[in-house]
Amino acid sequence: MKWDWNAVDGFMPYFWDGLLVTLQALVLGSLISFALGLVWALLMRTPSRWVRWPVGVVTEFVRNTPLLVQLFFLFYVLPEWGLTLSALTTGVIGIGLHYSTYTMQVYRAGIEAVPAGQWEAATALNLPVARTWRVVILPQAIRRVVPALGNYVIAMLKDTPMLMVITVLEMLGQARLFSQQHFQFTEPLTVIGVAFILISYLASLLLRALERRLVH
Repeated sequence: MKWDWNAVDGFMPYFWDGLLVTLQALVLGSLISFALGLVWALLMRTPSRWVRWPVGVVTEFVRNTPLLVQLFFLFYVLPEWGLTLSALTTGVIGIGLHYSTYTMQVYRAGIEAVPAGQWEAATALNLPVARTWRVVILPQAIRRVVPALGNYVIAMLKDTPMLMVITVLEMLGQARLFSQQHFQFTEPLTVIGVAFILISYLASLLLRALERRLVH
């Protein structure tokens, strides 16, 4: 086997296109998973079982079925019901929804870790429930769970190649396209492998910096 730098040069335009799509899916999917996960966590703490029960059923179903199956369902089944989305939009929603069921558990653990005295102090001050959550509980809970949320961002990054199955040309999809056109596999696959490592490393550095900022 001989390494061909010309193949690397030829692949780079494909790589940049795929990297942009990967980062779009990662950022938007992360935002959906963080926001929706918090909604799930708050709904699961409501007194009404008529709210908790359906939320619990939905989140358990999503968490215990493969992401790949969910992507196929969103992309191929929803159009039969009259809802057609672009491939990238479908991928972003799919990955965000899937990981929201994991971030929900992270938020739950963070909320439960807030000392009982904080709740009692808010009650003693006669703070409204919404203000108690917004000013007292959530800032402390979220500060505690940043490392776990960051780990899920990296996990989402490593799952973005699954979007290729619904025709999203992220990094792996572009590498596959280039390889099929030029019959060269080693160079493009190596480039994206290195890219995933570097992006994961940079994400971990940003996470550590955020942790230090929140602690101090």
